[in-house]
Amino acid sequence: MRTVDTLWVAAAPDRVFARAADVEGWPRILPHYRWVRIRERRPDGGLVEMAAWRPFGPLRWPTWWLSEMRVDPLRREVHYRHIGGVTTGMNVLWSVVAEGSGSRATILHEWAGPAWACLRRPVADWVIGPVFVHGIATRTLVGIARAAESGNA
Repeated sequence: MRTVDTLWVAAAPDRVFARAADVEGWPRILPHYRWVRIRERRPDGGLVEMAAWRPFGPLRWPTWWLSEMRVDPLRREVHYRHIGGVTTGMNVLWSVVAEGSGSRATILHEWAGPAWACLRRPVADWVIGPVFVHGIATRTLVGIARAAESGNA
């Protein structure tokens, strides 16, 4: 499974990257995030527990995952490797680049699917990627963009 979500943002790349890398602040600016907890701090990131809501009309489905996070400020990238939750083994790359008078923020998710061999591809390609990952990632990009463009942290 491979999903790519991208959004042009009317803000400088460093401003957008600062919002994207400040995962502890996400619940303040992203209403679909239930919580983000740094379980272990490291000089370049750490171990991060995240939980979000995936809306389905009036209903919300709770999601949760644990990731190793590595921040590369020089390249304006944040790398994640999911090590807990349904999406264990997923690799995620956030990148922010200058584009025109603003920035292009992109989130790439790659995952071979769950450990259940007979359901691996259908679950990854038909449910987790397009429904959950894309559903949460698009809301996250819009919220990060809103915060960067308005100056809210």
